Amino acid sequence: MPPRHLVPRLLVVTLAAALLAGCQTFGTEGLVASSAPQEISGPAASAIAGDMVSRLAEHVRPGAGTILLKPDGSPFGGALEASLKTWGYAVVSDQKAEGEKLIPLAYVIGGYDGQVLARLSTGSLDLGRAYTATAAGATPTSPLSVMQRG
Repeated sequence: MPPRHLVPRLLVVTLAAALLAGCQTFGTEGLVASSAPQEISGPAASAIAGDMVSRLAEHVRPGAGTILLKPDGSPFGGALEASLKTWGYAVVSDQKAEGEKLIPLAYVIGGYDGQVLARLSTGSLDLGRAYTATAAGATPTSPLSVMQRG
């Protein structure tokens, strides 16, 4: 077992590796295809989406463009779209938003070692975090991971 001071670092490295392991690209933006398991409860999906969108707003302000989101039909996809709209983002699901700057947004939700790993990606930003999810909601269990690309 690693020394106690290495556990947070090990968790962050594990989170990053797990989020990158399932990458599948779509389109020319090089983003991952959005995916989330159906078994995440509605309250957990809403809690994770709300937290991730609040962190997205720190980097991509509402009004900077129209979010292009192609949800996968999972509870998380619906919760993410609702949370984006609550935060003031314009959201479309096809590329026919005329006269607007489109910001493609993809997500990946996966499980690892009893936790839920969440990632939001744009063409220039990846946000990732681990959560403990229950039927009643979700609580962050790791710091936010932020990766900005040129």
